[in-house]
Formats: sequence, structure tokens, C-alpha cells
Amino acid sequence: MKVDVKSSSGKAAGSVELDATYFGVEPNVALMHQVVNAQLAARRAGTHSTKTRAEVSGGGAKPWRQKGTGRARAGSSRSPMWVGGGVAHGPKPRDYSERTNKKMIAAALKSALSDRANEERVVVVDKWDFEAPSTKAAVKALKDLGVEGKALIVLDRDDENAVLSLRNIPSAKVIARDQLNTHDVLNAEYIVFTEANLPTTGEK
Repeated sequence: MKVDVKSSSGKAAGSVELDATYFGVEPNVALMHQVVNAQLAARRAGTHSTKTRAEVSGGGAKPWRQKGTGRARAGSSRSPMWVGGGVAHGPKPRDYSERTNKKMIAAALKSALSDRANEERVVVVDKWDFEAPSTKAAVKALKDLGVEGKALIVLDRDDENAVLSLRNIPSAKVIARDQLNTHDVLNAEYIVFTEANLPTTGEK
């Protein structure tokens, strides 16, 4: 699949063939769903905790005698049925992470990139030519490129002016080339690459 290459001012600057290994596969919706779920689950802290009746303070003495009071039997004032008592079956700290192997993660990313390519939502810039960091210039550049809505902008780590210019735009997310992931690709309406950092066969 060929896409147009544009300058940061939106002018035509040639074309480039997208690598079919990354942009030409049949999207696997079930796999993308599984990998994204695992990615989001891994972000959960899992530090939630409640106290059981064994952990709340007090309740050592039997509130009243077993028989003769007319009230229900009670062995502790820290029963889950009592105000101030423990919590029955409440959450405890746990690890939410799910196992997904490297091949699944790579395949899901290729599916996500191919899905955006099929929708013609992959934009390629020859290079970002910000002379100095400027969010105003970055907003204009995205508008000239026809990028509207959420954008995932893939940059090289050493392209400091571009990073500083684009990172403050609310609708844009800047990501390093080696941090590409399925969730961010699917969460964006447009994926913006420079010609130099397009994924190609043979790269990890």
C-alpha cells in the first residue's frame, strides 16, 4: 500500500510504500481485544484492601449472653452484619496482570496498524522542521496535514524540538518509536510517522 509523504506544511513530498508486514495483515479483532485488555489490566495498581472481621479492632467480648435476652445470638460486635464490623468477601491486594507472549503482542500491533492503514488514517511526514519548540506551529502543522481529532505521533527520541512542540497538544499523544503499542494505536484516529521511523521488516 502506497501513501503520500507530506512536508510539515502539508505539501506533497513524494510517496512511500508501507511495509505489508506491518500495514498489510488482516486485522485480528479478538487478538487485539485480548492484548489491549491485558495492557489495561497491567496498569491497575491492585492495592485495594478491606478488613475482614479478623482484622478490625474490638469485638473480643461476647456482646450479650447467648440466651434469655430476646435478641438474636451474637458472638462478636465485629461481624459483617454489624456497623463497624468487618467486610465479607471484600477486595484484597492482588496482581491483575495477564500473560501475553511477545508474538501475540507483536501480532496485535500489526493488526492495529493495518486497521488504521485500511482506513487511510496513517500519515507520513518527510520530517518535522521546527526551528525551535513551538506548540502553535505544531497545531498549525497538524491542521495542514489534515490530522483532526486524536493523533498518535511517533517520534525519534532525539527529535527534541518536535517532542517539545507536539507534546502539549491535548488531542495528540507523542510516543517513541520503540513504545508503539496496540492500545495507543487503536485509541487514536490518526497515526503520524516520519518517513525515517516507519516500521519495516527485520526490526523488532
